[in-house]
Amino acid sequence: MPDVHNDILVLGIGNLLMNDEGVGIHVVSRLEKEGITGADLMDGGTGGFHLLSFIQSYKTIIIIDASLDLHPPGHVRVLHPRYARDFPKQLSAHEIGLKDMIDAAILLGNMPVLHLVAISVKEFQDMGMDLSTEVEAAIPEAMRCVRELVAGDRDA
Repeated sequence: MPDVHNDILVLGIGNLLMNDEGVGIHVVSRLEKEGITGADLMDGGTGGFHLLSFIQSYKTIIIIDASLDLHPPGHVRVLHPRYARDFPKQLSAHEIGLKDMIDAAILLGNMPVLHLVAISVKEFQDMGMDLSTEVEAAIPEAMRCVRELVAGDRDA
């Protein structure tokens, strides 16, 4: 895990071995290659309690994850959940671990400000490391959203 240098953490969530389900990690990887100022980047894997104490050391968390919803594949939206129940009902294949972690942070009384960049996917596929054409095409838009959120939080 990276050292904490900033107040903002960009946390990519997903499983790279399950095609589109790994899009959050693909976005973080691309941000690492291109660089981003004012935020730490982290591959959060499939989320869960092992991240709890780490995320509590940040004031703001920007989560990037796949969302199985009614939007077309590749649709990018930014949500500002305050509680686990505010996340999309079918956030991802690992939603229980992530939502449980959020609830635990709230119970401990040290919940950072949350932003969620949700990228719609058609379905969670079998094993594979390739993104669909639609989801791959959404990465630049997701990166733009993250950069805007980081800039807005730094200026706030």
